[in-house]
This record gives sequence, structure tokens and C-alpha cells, in this order.
Amino acid sequence: MNATRIAVIGAGAWGIALAVQAARAGARVHLWARHPESLTPGRALPRLPQVVLPESITVTGEMPREADAVLLAVPMQHLRAVLAHVPAAGPMIACCKGVERDTLALPLEVIAERFPGLPRAVLSGPNFAHEVAQGLPTAAVLAGGELAPARDLADHLTTPEFRLYASDDAIGVQVGGAAKNVIAIAAGATIGAGLGENARASLITRGLAELGRLSQGLGGRAATLSGLAGVGDLILTCTGASSRNFSLGLALGQGESLETILRHRTTVAEGVSTAPAILALARRHDIAVPVIETVSLLLAGDIGMAEARDRLLSRPVGTE
Repeated sequence: MNATRIAVIGAGAWGIALAVQAARAGARVHLWARHPESLTPGRALPRLPQVVLPESITVTGEMPREADAVLLAVPMQHLRAVLAHVPAAGPMIACCKGVERDTLALPLEVIAERFPGLPRAVLSGPNFAHEVAQGLPTAAVLAGGELAPARDLADHLTTPEFRLYASDDAIGVQVGGAAKNVIAIAAGATIGAGLGENARASLITRGLAELGRLSQGLGGRAATLSGLAGVGDLILTCTGASSRNFSLGLALGQGESLETILRHRTTVAEGVSTAPAILALARRHDIAVPVIETVSLLLAGDIGMAEARDRLLSRPVGTE
């Protein structure tokens, strides 16, 4: 039996981690990189120094022509531009999280415009790239429009250490992956401003309620946000020391300006771009998202930390 052919588009930390995991699952892996010369199989990786790229992974600047699954591991705001150069090699799996700023489109909507006839799915969950690459235990969810095809695609990547569950709620999974980055900025700012662990836990919980409302309002299921792509990813991103969005919020809460924070970073905190886009999407559908709205105003410089705190604490107390 021939090995599964997996193509990974994007050689950032997450793309490399997925390529390593696919190789671990026994697949033949084609890893597309803008600068393939910087990645040498058998040697430690600059972005993942504890990981050696397996010899079984082919690193190339050429796009794949045929694959059993194409994993799109590029930042959300670059997805459309990269897709313009990707051939219809096989089923497309979005491995990015966010909302496109200009169109307010979710990842699968962007893919559908480029490849309307191809099967597509989204992969999301509580997964730090460096831990996946090291083979530490984790789980994620792969969601498509139908359960059986999603399960077939999930089987290509599943190993005992990387458990991939199938779902047919692609909207809920995409909403969870996008919005949790914004909530994580709020969680970081809460800790950075010295408001305490109680405040962070309360904010995470109310943020989860916003994710559920967003999912349901956009046509998904609120219950999906109780799973890996919702509460699982939310907990990790709002508490994990390696969370880029949490650390950005932490610096904001400690008084640093967004401009200064971004100037000293080489990695992408998706929540910065996602916050205004997902707020606009929520307003389009008349969905209340006070935490996301407050983060958007804070990032835009329209309010400071003191006002952000007051906005959230002065809201009317409702029922739960």
C-alpha cells in the first residue's frame, strides 16, 4: 500500500510541526517553503531548536502537484495571496486561525473562492507548535461539511500522541480558533495590569460565552465551543507561557504600547488582526461581544487599560 501524500504549505513553526507530525504518521511529506535552503533535513531547526527535521520530508520551493491532503499553514492574512499560487493538488485543510480583515471571511470561505470544487476542512485545537513537533501528547479537531470525509482526512495525521477528532461543524471550529486569540490578549492584559487570577478566570469564562454566541449566530453550534477548538484552545492560549497573544496582552497590561511590542517581535500574534475583523463580523450579525469589542478598542488606542477595565466591570449583570 502506498504511503499517504501530505503537502504542507508554509514553513513557519506550525507548518514544520505539522510536517513532522505527518511524517511521524507514516506519510510522504512535501513541505513548501519560501526559503527552502534554510531548512536542512537531519539538522536542528532555527524556530524549533529541539527538533530535527526528518529525512523523509522533502523541503522545496515548488508547489505540490498532487496530494491526499494539502495543509495550509500560513498566517490568515496571507492565506488568499498564497492560495493564488497553490494548484488544485488535493483536499485543502486550513491550519490557520482568524478572520480576513478586508472581507471578514473565515479560512474555508477564502479557500472556497479559490477552489470551489475541492473538499475542504479546518484543523484547530490546543496545540503549541513546539510541543507537537516534539511528539508531546495533544489532541485537535478536523472539521468539514460532512463527518465521514473529515474522519478520513483526520486518519492521515492521527497517531497515539496526536489524536485528531472529526467534526461536521466547520463554522464553530473556525470561530473558536479565531476568537480565542482575541480573548487571550484580554487575559494577558488582565494579568499584566495586576487584576489577578480571579479576573482572568472570569474573563476566560465570559469570553467562552462570546465564542458560543458567535458560533451560533454565524450558523455553527454553540456546543462545539465546549470542545477542543473552543474551551481547549482558549485555556491553552489564555494561560500558556508560549502563547504569543497572551504575552502581547501581558505587555499591553504592563503599559507598553502596541507599536513598541510589535517592533520587537518576529512572530505573528493573530489576535491583533483578528480583533477588529471579528468585531465587524459580530456587528454585521448583531452579536454582542463586549470582551472582543474592548480588546479591539484597546489595540486601536481608542481606550487605555483603565477604561478597558471600567468598560467590562460596569456592564449590567445578567443571568448565566
